[in-house]
Amino acid sequence: MAAGLVRIAYEEYTNLFDNRSDARVNDWPLMDSPWPTLVMVGSYLYVIIFLGPKIMENRKPFKLNNAMIVYNAFQTLYSLLMFSEHLMSGWLWDYSYACQPVDYSTNPTALRMANLCWWYYISKLTEFCDTIFFVLRKKDNQITLLHLYHHSLTPIETWVCVKFLAGGHGTFSNLVNNFVHIIMYSYYMISAMGPEYQKYLWWKQHLTTLQLAQFIVVFFHSAQVLFFDCGYPKIIAVFLLFHSIIFFCLFFDFYLKAYKREEERKMKQRALEEQKKAAEGLKKLE
Repeated sequence: MAAGLVRIAYEEYTNLFDNRSDARVNDWPLMDSPWPTLVMVGSYLYVIIFLGPKIMENRKPFKLNNAMIVYNAFQTLYSLLMFSEHLMSGWLWDYSYACQPVDYSTNPTALRMANLCWWYYISKLTEFCDTIFFVLRKKDNQITLLHLYHHSLTPIETWVCVKFLAGGHGTFSNLVNNFVHIIMYSYYMISAMGPEYQKYLWWKQHLTTLQLAQFIVVFFHSAQVLFFDCGYPKIIAVFLLFHSIIFFCLFFDFYLKAYKREEERKMKQRALEEQKKAAEGLKKLE
């Protein structure tokens, strides 16, 4: 009985990844099996949650400003190139914003988008460095549930999309995400340049607002597939809807905690300054 169930499960697994996936990507690096990606994500979580903090426990935080400037500049440029490629591979002229099927052909435009999806997947692996910098700098307070959820889930999601859906309607979320990352990594790059550049970072709250807007836009864009039938899988559209809702809720919770706390701090500071002025005024009257 058990052996039969194992055999059926193995046959279904083989059929799914060998016969129902996108044949164009089967020979591409890391696309043959989900296991390398799962191992990388598991190793990332182990290093970030257990090994990294243990190694850094009795060490002083590293000062990595120069490395972070280079890294964030790289990510900004990477995101800019992918944003441009998403436009040129379909979203600027050819793709329908209402509903766009996946083109599984080998024509140059379809292959260009499929290839871009693979590079987008690779970008999610490079973003593991975001958290590694936090660990090395002992910024453990920045390794939140939102951060870990995002950095561990997206490599798996993007692998699945490349394996089965390398193109089409779902790549719109990649386009929007690349646009947000151009701005986000530019912010991080300026932030790493030192205290003298902090005056140029007044727009931090607006960056989080842009990230929230990203999920609203993707939500409504994905919802269209439920009403327009172009052959794009509706189940994937439903997944994108739930994905957008979860990320919106997590980012909104971060927004409230981060900026409400900051606003309360500023209010307390103003109250203390007013009390000080009032006390100085009383002394003058005396």
